[in-house]
Amino acid sequence: MSKKLVAYFSCSGVTRRVAEAIARETGADLFEIKPEVPYTGADLDWTDPKSRTTKEKDDRSIRPGTVGDIDVSGYDTVYVGFPIWWYDAPNIVYGFLESHDFTGKAMGAFATSGGSGMGSIDSNLAKACPGAKWGKGKRFTSASAGEVSAWADSI
Repeated sequence: MSKKLVAYFSCSGVTRRVAEAIARETGADLFEIKPEVPYTGADLDWTDPKSRTTKEKDDRSIRPGTVGDIDVSGYDTVYVGFPIWWYDAPNIVYGFLESHDFTGKAMGAFATSGGSGMGSIDSNLAKACPGAKWGKGKRFTSASAGEVSAWADSI
């Protein structure tokens, strides 16, 4: 039997609810990717060119520090969740992926967004995890048991 992990980043709680549904439906362990410095409402203001998230978008090399860590070596399947920011995963997610070895693991990205699709996120994330086997990611607008199970089973 394979061991599964749901690792997610969530600011508003929307992605957290989807992550919890995936963990519940798949029997996966749950790990929250938490920033050392939590994002404030001002940080998340995408209309402000000086906001923290806009600066991170403009400099894709920024890797916000995180609180806590998890040993991913014992997992066969890892689902990675996040809100879509500027048509991509937030920098903090890339930092998490780059700091672990996912070689040989089945990986799947799930995201939440008010309107943005997955676009090239799957291929972007795959570059951050050489040797991982990425399935097709999914943007969730809801997290019904059937929808979650069907996607998770495809990874």
